[in-house]
Amino acid sequence: MHERIIAVNSNTYHGFGIEQAIAGIADAGFHAIELTATKGWTEHVFPTMSFHELCRIQDLLSDKNLSVVAMSGHCNLMDSRRVPDFVDNIKLAHFFGTQTIVSSVGEAHPKDRTNGTESSLLANISTFLPLLETYGMRLVLETHGSAGTGAAIDKLVKDIASPLVGIAYDTANVIYYGGVKDLSDLASCIDDVRYLHVKDKAGSPETWNFPALGKGYVDFPGVFALLDENNNDAPLSVEIEFTDAPRSLKTVDDAVRDSATYLKNLGYRL
Repeated sequence: MHERIIAVNSNTYHGFGIEQAIAGIADAGFHAIELTATKGWTEHVFPTMSFHELCRIQDLLSDKNLSVVAMSGHCNLMDSRRVPDFVDNIKLAHFFGTQTIVSSVGEAHPKDRTNGTESSLLANISTFLPLLETYGMRLVLETHGSAGTGAAIDKLVKDIASPLVGIAYDTANVIYYGGVKDLSDLASCIDDVRYLHVKDKAGSPETWNFPALGKGYVDFPGVFALLDENNNDAPLSVEIEFTDAPRSLKTVDDAVRDSATYLKNLGYRL
């Protein structure tokens, strides 16, 4: 039996409430969650929520025995106007007791297309480092958008040169955004990978189709073997994103359960 932290990204329940996400993830047998706080996309938790509401969500998580492994706090880190938003997301992540916050480098969702220079990105990230250090947290930058490969993110991480910043490697985004077709990209940056979105890919590379684990063609046994060979114990966060919308809650719940079964069949304990 393999031992590794395995969560489910609540963004899997995009379009549904946090209550449905918590219930579905727990009922599938998982014991960890990545909470999503992405402005204008999935706001399962958000800094503008009342303290009472945030505490209610904490209680729901506790009742279902779900620990918060990370927060998906995506902001466009190239846009200096979003710096205060990301600071709030760091504080929100700290409130929920997680030591990992995830963000893309550029656009966080389709409405946010502001581009910036690498120097502005590095400057913006540098402003977060003292707060991350104070809270004992790590920022992991996701393979996403124009920085859609591990190699691209790894260059940024090495330029930042802080132990507080690493890579969130998304196994399907590197296909969709980066055109990656094998494990060489992950191998090239594995020393800086601190977190993974384990997401499957079906259809052509440019098709938005990210089904339950085992329903696509991502080589997860190869991914996990590469992590083990390099003594990389980064947590895994299952993420499922559908092509059909609206979809039923049962469709999402079934996909989460199918993903749990797939991981257990590979010898992983949830």
